[in-house]
Amino acid sequence: MKLYGHPMSTCVRKVLTVLAEKGHEAQFVLVDLMKGEQKTPEHLARNPFGVIPVLEDEDFTLYESRAIIRYLDQKLPGAALTPTELRARALMDQWMSVEQSYFSTPAIKILFQRVIHPMRGQQSDESVVEASKGEIARALDVVDKAVAGQEYLAGSRFSLADISWMPYLQCLEISKVGELITDRPNVAAWWKRISARPSWVKASS
Repeated sequence: MKLYGHPMSTCVRKVLTVLAEKGHEAQFVLVDLMKGEQKTPEHLARNPFGVIPVLEDEDFTLYESRAIIRYLDQKLPGAALTPTELRARALMDQWMSVEQSYFSTPAIKILFQRVIHPMRGQQSDESVVEASKGEIARALDVVDKAVAGQEYLAGSRFSLADISWMPYLQCLEISKVGELITDRPNVAAWWKRISARPSWVKASS
C-alpha cells in the first residue's frame, strides 16, 4: 500500500491519523508541493485534479481524503472508526459534511493569510481573516453545543468525524487564532482529548 502526499498537508494528516489508529504503515511517497510535483503528468495520472493525497492499494487507486479514510477504516483490522449503530453513524456522516461545508475552507483561508502568504513574501489580507473567523465561530458554536454532553462528535466513541476536523483545528492554532477554540469550553475540552491521541501526535509531528 502506497500513500502519495506531503506530511504538512491537512488532508494527508487525516489519512496518516487513520493509519496510525489502525496500527498500519503504508509506504509514504513524498509529493513535493513546493516543486509543483502534484501537477506533473506522473501525478496527474494518479489524480487528474492534481492534488494530494492518493492511495494505491495493489491495483486500486483512490483519491480524496474522506474517501480514503473510509476505505482504510473498512479494509484494515483494528478498532473501528465508523460506528455500527445507525444513528451514531449518521451523526458521523453529518459532522464530516459540516466540516467540509462550513469549517475547513475558512480555516485554510486563515492559514494562507497568516502563514503561507508571509512565507512567500506576500501581504496578508486581514479582512479575509476576519470574515473567515466569523464563519468558523458559527461552526464552532454549533460544535460547542454538540459536545457539551458527549466526548466525541458522533457520541461516546472516537470516529472518522473527529479525525476530519483535527487538521483544521490545528490550522487555527498555527494561525494564531486559537482563541476560537479556547473561548468555547466544550470545544477546548474536545480538542484537548482528541489532539492528545498517539495517532494524531504521530501524524502531526
